Amino acid sequence: MRRLFPLPAPTAPSPETVPDAGSGGATDREWTLDELAAAYAYPAADDPARAGRPGWLRANMVSSLDGAAHHEGRSQPLSGDADMRIFGVLRALADAVVVGAETVRREGYRPARARAAFAERRAAAGQAPAPAIAVVTAGLDLDFSLPLFTEPLVPTVVLTGAGAPEERVAAARAAGVEVLFAGEGLGVDPARVPGALAGRGHTRLLSEGGPRLLGQFAAAGVLDEMCLSLAPVVAVGGAQRIMEGPEVAVPERFALVSVLEDAGFLFTRYRRF
Repeated sequence: MRRLFPLPAPTAPSPETVPDAGSGGATDREWTLDELAAAYAYPAADDPARAGRPGWLRANMVSSLDGAAHHEGRSQPLSGDADMRIFGVLRALADAVVVGAETVRREGYRPARARAAFAERRAAAGQAPAPAIAVVTAGLDLDFSLPLFTEPLVPTVVLTGAGAPEERVAAARAAGVEVLFAGEGLGVDPARVPGALAGRGHTRLLSEGGPRLLGQFAAAGVLDEMCLSLAPVVAVGGAQRIMEGPEVAVPERFALVSVLEDAGFLFTRYRRF
């Protein structure tokens, strides 16, 4: 893996060294988990970028060169070793992983696990041993007998609207699921999700989609950061883009924070202005 942007300031080479002209000064090597964690650290609570916001919502998605967010319904065929490593680091840094119900069903979501490599870091940050999985759903059409709900290290959270079916809310709570209301009707108001989770102490948020939920977050103006992995593959077909949602009046600009490269994959990180 090597960093393409931003590159460190050049230093004058000693007589014994030869500049690495082929990589522009970026060394291609395997990064440690600590280095990746530092590269993807959440902004501090007093960072001006977080002013007036209950937390920080970042998204992590992978896309093919032709814009597909999945192949045959799953994102795994677009992924690779480095992508999965970054996926794991992003989870290890988050308080909660926010995901749509359809993605939970399609991808077979399981509880997040504790990782020994991040135990000390999470404890120092006042975090639970693993992030909670927070499922956004209108009708709570979920199988509460699955491991995601019966075997989590940290209780799974369900976000829904105040008008959700009472019997499904009761079934969720009977299974030990924490139910949060983030909307007045049947569905969730995406603009209220960060605040609802922040009220439970989850301020470092990571969304893994799907495209519809991510599009709703973006259209609502609550997406703070986009971590996009560009896979060196072409999928063709009719797969979704990484976001699907209502059209915004004016496209929102994001600023490039960093670009890493590994085996042809580009790992980009953008922040909202």
